[in-house]
Amino acid sequence: MRSLLLGLSAFSSLAVPASAPAQDPAAIIAARRAGLIGERYDGYLGLASANASAELRRQVGAVNIRRRALYSNLASRKGVTPEEVGITAACSLLRRVSVGEYYLVGEGGWRRLAPGQSAVPSYCT
Repeated sequence: MRSLLLGLSAFSSLAVPASAPAQDPAAIIAARRAGLIGERYDGYLGLASANASAELRRQVGAVNIRRRALYSNLASRKGVTPEEVGITAACSLLRRVSVGEYYLVGEGGWRRLAPGQSAVPSYCT
């Protein structure tokens, strides 16, 4: 996992997709802060609230399509599965969750990061 994480670190800026016609980075950031979406344990964005608009759902889908492409590409070069790459990417992405934002780490549902807490699971050492 360490070599995969090192390989992924070169792409860490790509794991959070750049602006694309189907995406509005400011809207994604605002939705994170509003608790509508959050980072998931598998390296994808998720809907943390049923109140997400159709437009926000579309944007989350667009982000996840780009992430899936990145994970698949890296997985084929490293000889691992895209799921393994996604979980490794999640370790990095979950470190970026800010206080007040939501995140999902497997079972137990969405959690809101409180001061002094970490969103990073123990397997991300």
